[in-house]
Amino acid sequence: MGTWGTAIKSNDAFADVYDEFYELYNKGGNPEEISKKLIESNWEILEIEEEKHNLWFAIALAQWETKSLDSEILKRVEKIIQSGDDLKIWKDLGTSNSDLKKRKLAIEKFLDKIKSERPKAKPRKKSKLKTPVFSTGDCITFTLENGNYGGAVIIGTDENPETGYNLVATTRLNQKNKPTPEEFQNSEVLIKNFGDWNDQPDIAWIMPDLFFKDYVNSYELVGSIDVTQAYLADNHSGEGYPFKPTYSSGWRMNKNFGMQLHSEESKPKPDGRLTIEQLINSEQKSRSKWNFFKRGS
Repeated sequence: MGTWGTAIKSNDAFADVYDEFYELYNKGGNPEEISKKLIESNWEILEIEEEKHNLWFAIALAQWETKSLDSEILKRVEKIIQSGDDLKIWKDLGTSNSDLKKRKLAIEKFLDKIKSERPKAKPRKKSKLKTPVFSTGDCITFTLENGNYGGAVIIGTDENPETGYNLVATTRLNQKNKPTPEEFQNSEVLIKNFGDWNDQPDIAWIMPDLFFKDYVNSYELVGSIDVTQAYLADNHSGEGYPFKPTYSSGWRMNKNFGMQLHSEESKPKPDGRLTIEQLINSEQKSRSKWNFFKRGS
């Protein structure tokens, strides 16, 4: 599950939602409108049993800090905590009694906090200029639960100093040795059908903000390949692409791949097939006409 501690903020899902809230808030966004957008765009978190409560916790804290806490959000969080639902999830995951006590104390303190009156709203911060973490064509590897190496390719870079996204395509590489650039180029893209995902390629524009704080030790740059196809970060619908990109602050490629592998233990692998070669080669795009769901041999 990536970062997952007993403290309220010690969770990847919480961090993603909380940081996205302030990303928009610091640009002048209305807290109520921001919250609605985050609930709609992060629906997949609500499909993951061990993470679903963290979306509501993150929104509740951000709303409280900005003196905009919605009464319905407060009621929802209060019910989650007082019913014991959150602790039950932790217990079902095999959490130790010591950590259960720590978690219980953390969520009770959190509830007391957001039920109190905050003196004034947290001020908006001036956005810092951002630089993409990686360059287009970079190949990064990560370690899987089985000890093998997986990987992802940076197929796009956003030079906008307000965002600094990298467009990251997770592959299906799963091997004992670190992948070579050639192996990255010949690999398939990970197609997700775990949870509520419906054969969605795992391709996302990811912010640089949290990489060096939370993810730098999870990924290693191992080479680079040529990318001739250009992608634009403001093409939110993915028009003209064989995928609709998602947007995230969390570098969760290793986690997504692990969840997909677990899913395939009980359900079939997705039928769709998309290759890194199709994504990086503009000539390949012209030949294939982005035929994403054409089965491979």
